[in-house]
Amino acid sequence: MVRRLEAGGGDPGRVHTEGRNARAVVEDAREAVASLLGARSREVVFTSGATESINAATWGAVRAGVPGAAVLAADVEHSAVRDSSARLAPVVPVPVDSVGRIDPTAVEDAVARARREHGAVALVHCQWANHEVATLQPVAEVVEVAHRNGALIHVDAAAAAGHVDVDFHASGADLMSVSAHKLGGPPGCGALLVRRGLRIEPLLLGGDQERARRAGLEDVPAVAGFGVAARLLASGGLEGEADSALRFTTDALNAARAVDGVDAYGDVERRVPHIICFGVQGVEAEAVVLGLDRAGVAVHSGSACSSESLEPSAVLAAMGVDADRSVRLSVGWSTSEADIGTFAEAFPRVVEGLRALRG
Repeated sequence: MVRRLEAGGGDPGRVHTEGRNARAVVEDAREAVASLLGARSREVVFTSGATESINAATWGAVRAGVPGAAVLAADVEHSAVRDSSARLAPVVPVPVDSVGRIDPTAVEDAVARARREHGAVALVHCQWANHEVATLQPVAEVVEVAHRNGALIHVDAAAAAGHVDVDFHASGADLMSVSAHKLGGPPGCGALLVRRGLRIEPLLLGGDQERARRAGLEDVPAVAGFGVAARLLASGGLEGEADSALRFTTDALNAARAVDGVDAYGDVERRVPHIICFGVQGVEAEAVVLGLDRAGVAVHSGSACSSESLEPSAVLAAMGVDADRSVRLSVGWSTSEADIGTFAEAFPRVVEGLRALRG
């Protein structure tokens, strides 16, 4: 990335030497991302991140559908999925179980309801894995339901790509969103995968970049960084990182559950390896987050007080658990045994101290 910044701002759309060099960097990165995700390079559209990719997928699918057709989305989907859908079409919710998993039968029921109330279904959303509680979804089964009912399907794979094996072609999805920073790449870069042969209207207009599928000059340094991260993972790094992540999060969850009144949220077995979520009874999550921060451990919570949102986590509400008690911990490529040890030492002390304050 530094080399690309030092090389200046060559436009990949130009035929001069600087432009051709930039184009080579972009296409090398596109090939690396495609290889990681089981796609053809021409199916990869670079974006500013998964949020843009999700908005573009939703926009294109709704515009391609019958006017007034519904979109199906579970409440455990990311807010970018839920909000972009609600702005463009009537949304029919898909219920989930207590671990946040979608039942394909519930998707069938939601399709039937959408047809009764809105005439047709334009798009079905199904995340590969949940971004808060890590639960893996039955993607292949939901894809089959969507296609059997004539709907396009978009898979948000931002929480899964680079952590578990994600194969775009094998999944059967029409559209898939990923984000570079979720797998060790730079922030501000992502991709939308568009199935070969599918033509959707672009969200951003004003240029013919990305084969006229996303207007705007490509961020070549960020794309280069995305490509390097994808190449490292595709060449054998994914399995090693996944094994380490699973060991780290398992150890962290065991340390947390050793404290009385701590309950795991989500499916602790069928999950992505790098995320855990749990509830802490008797204390507010915000206080736990701040206490761990003082100990040098950064975690998150689904409570409204612990995020930019004015409302508690819709994911945890859909699961029927208390977002105000939730703590989410994730690990990445730079996490060490010492980091997990710091958490395991600090968490009981923080919780016990807060409970003591309550009397």
